[in-house]
Amino acid sequence: MTKKEFLELAKKHQEGECSEREKEILFSFCDKVQFKNLLNTWNVSEEEQTRIAVLRKIRFTVRSHKKQQKRKSNLLKIKAFALIIGLLITGYYLQYTTKTIIPTNAITLKLEDGSIAVIDEKSETNSFLNKKGNLLGVQKGKRLVYEKGKATKKVVYNTLSVPYGKRFELELSDGTTAYLNAGTSIKYPVKFLNGMERKVFITGEAYFKVTRDSAHPFIVNADKLNVKVLGTAFNVQAYPEDTVSEIVLVEGSVALYKDSKKTGNKTLLTPGFKASFNRQNSAITTKKVLTGVYTSWINGELVFRNMTFENILKKLERHYNIEILNNNSKLSKTLLNASFGNESIAVILESLKENYGIEYVISGKKITINN
Repeated sequence: MTKKEFLELAKKHQEGECSEREKEILFSFCDKVQFKNLLNTWNVSEEEQTRIAVLRKIRFTVRSHKKQQKRKSNLLKIKAFALIIGLLITGYYLQYTTKTIIPTNAITLKLEDGSIAVIDEKSETNSFLNKKGNLLGVQKGKRLVYEKGKATKKVVYNTLSVPYGKRFELELSDGTTAYLNAGTSIKYPVKFLNGMERKVFITGEAYFKVTRDSAHPFIVNADKLNVKVLGTAFNVQAYPEDTVSEIVLVEGSVALYKDSKKTGNKTLLTPGFKASFNRQNSAITTKKVLTGVYTSWINGELVFRNMTFENILKKLERHYNIEILNNNSKLSKTLLNASFGNESIAVILESLKENYGIEYVISGKKITINN
């Protein structure tokens, strides 16, 4: 750009007549390194020097403003980026940590891929899907019902766990219903295989109403004991802390055996009888009982007949999800009889106090029994 062209553009800029394109050309020329050297060689008037000084000041102000805006823009970009990273980290944390934090008093369903779903008892309807997105079953309040039908290729297991203080119902894909007592876990096939036995694994206590299917015997495994049926109703109690597992037959017939690979030595049970399996010596004994005493828990009732005081306390712990410390050693092995409906634990303790003279202290969810 010549001196004359520059001075004419500078004058137009001063008078506010420059177009945007002319401003770009003028400021671009001012930004060149050789511009300062050109000013020293140009013979300009005092008025033109003033005009050039004003123009350079304007240019400096514009450039400073652009730099400031750019810094602000970069800062906003950094903040936005940091926010996005923060949200991604938070999302990752929520996805991979919160889903593993399961409330201790929650009913849970462990799926085939190892993931755990929490069952909300207050939910009227809730669907559960497998890892392929196929429907497994539908929860309706305190009952989970699996899709009917048999699998064709392989057995896939789910595990339903019920904590202390709660009960739940499960309907398997063959129509069999299992009523689960407090502190119970059951592992079962999502669908049973054609031509194979129907086998489930139980820890705790459950009452089964088995759908009859002579071609596919139903087997309940309770640790070392197996209960084989075709179609019947019976109660299994096999808590890990107990040394004896109990099977009470309400209707039908069952066969008990200790080793699933050696089913020759079976103990047959008829309705109205209870089989007790001693886990320490693997002995099985049977005796006639009132089955209602052993199945009353299904309706929320507690009935104890000829039961030791220490075993009664265990059942109360499970039923009410509490901790009981027993310092009354004299009463521990005493056989007691008692029946309760849906009373609170405080009412039950008062009843035990009146009938058996116990003393107790309640502190939150912990109860201490004294002499």
